[in-house]
Amino acid sequence: MLSSGTSASVPVNTINKIKHFAWRGVSTNGKKVSGTIMGFSESEVREKLSQQNIHIQRVRVTKPSALSKIGNSFTSKDLTAFTRQMATMLQSGVPVVQALHLIAESHKKTEVRSVLIQVCNQVESGTALSKAFSSSSTLFDKFYCDLVSTGEETGHLPEVFARLSLYREKSEELRRKVVKAMIYPTIVVLVATAVTLGMLIFVIPQFAQIFQGFDAELPAFTQMMIDLSEAIRFNGPMIFLSIVAFCVIFSMSMKRSEKFRKKVHQKSLGIPVFGSIFLKTAVARFARTLATTFSAGIPLLQGLESGGQTTTNLYVKEAIFDTKDQTTAGMPLYQALRQTEVFPELMLQMVMIGEESGALDDMLNKCATLYEEDVDNLVDNLGRIIEPFIIVFLGVVVGGLLVAMYLPIFQLGAII
Repeated sequence: MLSSGTSASVPVNTINKIKHFAWRGVSTNGKKVSGTIMGFSESEVREKLSQQNIHIQRVRVTKPSALSKIGNSFTSKDLTAFTRQMATMLQSGVPVVQALHLIAESHKKTEVRSVLIQVCNQVESGTALSKAFSSSSTLFDKFYCDLVSTGEETGHLPEVFARLSLYREKSEELRRKVVKAMIYPTIVVLVATAVTLGMLIFVIPQFAQIFQGFDAELPAFTQMMIDLSEAIRFNGPMIFLSIVAFCVIFSMSMKRSEKFRKKVHQKSLGIPVFGSIFLKTAVARFARTLATTFSAGIPLLQGLESGGQTTTNLYVKEAIFDTKDQTTAGMPLYQALRQTEVFPELMLQMVMIGEESGALDDMLNKCATLYEEDVDNLVDNLGRIIEPFIIVFLGVVVGGLLVAMYLPIFQLGAII
């Protein structure tokens, strides 16, 4: 069972924050020029502009526009592409510094160029590549830097970048599939909600005016819908503010209360259909992370730490940290995983076989592939799986409103 007090501390690296600078100067032909540029410091910006033969008159820190910030930011997708490029270049025999220079110079995004140039400068000055990564951007997380550090120590940096690129590509693909799985039902629910509100606000009042001329008692279901329509029309602002307040309180609770967030994550695993997708996604990502660290030569306990940090579901994360505590005490990994009562039986069997045969990384990779394929099949068939539920939902909501409005008309003869 999960313990309530499990936690893990993660060392905090000092990250140099990239800034947005506005500059003015004079070009070589005496023409006044100006623009904006990203960098970590004013001295770095001045050096970049000097390389372009610009006589600088003024440089100041500014706030970038939202569009500029989005278009030039260093994203997880950029990191995945960078990792694959590094793996390819290092496997081809290109030195680390030259590879960093080539990728930085060819990249379109300003922030990516600045980050990679800073990493390159630090490596040239004698800093280890893993430390240069950790001090340049938060995207280079502990898991990433630990693997790079292991590659530097063992002399297998190209293989480590290849493993990292494969891991990140699999993770990105899995994340895209989960997002894809959520789009269809979300759109259906939003459309059904909009149609329902439209009928309650605009259609039902028209029927209510007609029914007033009947001078007879309306069916209970019809009267209930009319009362609901009036409540929404006359108390709409209050209802809207209540919904907004609930969303704000929920969002703040998710941000500030780890206990509340863990409870929500635990309940999300019990949602029909989607809970299975969430759990299998978390299990696949954990298995892939542990396999990657273990095959790179990182000790099992450190790999469990990395696996917990890369898992976004707090309930599963706590289970992984509990597993680490039990494994530290000498318990076999598969037994420690079983005690959490979170991980599927198939994964436990595969881990047990991997431990006994000495091929734990291979079995974890197979486990990750298996659950990734399960998620793929669930997402691909999601439409067919939830289509009956959507039909019932639409029938109950929209059909119920129509029946409520036409019940008095069906009874019109008796009323007259």
